[in-house]
Amino acid sequence: METIARITIRCFFLGMVFVLLWFFLYAVAEEQIHEVHSTWFDLTRHELAVIHYSGMMALKAFCFLFFLAPYIACKWCGGK
Repeated sequence: METIARITIRCFFLGMVFVLLWFFLYAVAEEQIHEVHSTWFDLTRHELAVIHYSGMMALKAFCFLFFLAPYIACKWCGGK
């Protein structure tokens, strides 16, 4: 049980690092990202922002649901 708890908390923190990296890269390079994606798809800046922020929200929810919740459950059930 302790091994699963260690793995899930590491995955949670790695996922949060990825969300933060995604956010900062998008905040810094929004113009370049829009230029690249607008050549492939007909997207406005607003639509691109909605897609990116929705993806960040989904990844964060995924990390909380599938990594943090099992970690908490393992800690509650794995008491000595």
